[in-house]
Amino acid sequence: MNHKEMRILFMGTPKIAAHILNGLIEDGYNIIGLIAQKDKPVGRKGIIEPVPTKKVALEHNIPVYQVEKIRLEYEFVKEIKPDLIVTCAYGQIVPQGLLDIPLYGSINIHGSLLPELRGASPIQSAIIEGKTVSGVTIMEMIDKMDAGAMYLKEEVIVEKEDNYTSLYDKIAEAGLKALRKFLPQYDFGKPNGEEQDERLVTFCSKITKEQEHLNLELSTQQFVNWVRGLSETPGGYLLLDDRIFKIYKADIIADSVNHDIGEIIRADKIGLYLQLSNGVVSLLEVQLQGKSKMSYRDFVNGNKNLVGKILK
Repeated sequence: MNHKEMRILFMGTPKIAAHILNGLIEDGYNIIGLIAQKDKPVGRKGIIEPVPTKKVALEHNIPVYQVEKIRLEYEFVKEIKPDLIVTCAYGQIVPQGLLDIPLYGSINIHGSLLPELRGASPIQSAIIEGKTVSGVTIMEMIDKMDAGAMYLKEEVIVEKEDNYTSLYDKIAEAGLKALRKFLPQYDFGKPNGEEQDERLVTFCSKITKEQEHLNLELSTQQFVNWVRGLSETPGGYLLLDDRIFKIYKADIIADSVNHDIGEIIRADKIGLYLQLSNGVVSLLEVQLQGKSKMSYRDFVNGNKNLVGKILK
């Protein structure tokens, strides 16, 4: 079958999936429908907006299906008659009964180089774990989390300055690039994949609200990695005078320990320095609860008597 004629049902919800869906549409692929999560309230006013993939689908008159629990509501897919299901960050466990419907099965675009970082937070976790190389894997979808055969990988360099937001965009681009390389293989039938080596499997779980509260006992490098992994959204934080103090960018300054852990030891035009358990970090971009995000210079200029205060 010509890969451009395949009836593709796309499953995905957030921005990364929307980018890939839009790319497939622009390439002329035959997208017959989108399954996405339900629309949710956005912003302080809680206005309900279409999820990112739905916006793309509606712009191109592609039918959209939003079901509460896909494991209980997928019989309608048989009527759509897809040749292939392509998933990316859908947000629910997809049942095997649904995966078996398409002629060529179902594939997933996973945001890591499998078998590393199976799970819900591969992009954040790559940064938090200090990896210098990450990427995407086109894989077979099976009824076990990210455990299917691997078809194709696309590497991404994780730069020192990358945070979750910038790496997310790189992974989105890599995912589309990988899919563009892979889909033409269907011209010759269903491709064969490579089984994952279970001995090399690692996992990552969803980042919890509790983990957004940064741990002052971390090493300087671990602390900086967590700041990067949580930035720009949701933003890791500490407490300053019982107010949420988000830290969006930080860097290592020294390995000296001469003050209490959590103490602000410098606050001037040179820097905003924080004592950690094995050294000192500079806080470069911050946001105090109720205020806008700003550089450390602007924060220091607007907040006096910071030296000696303890962040918790």
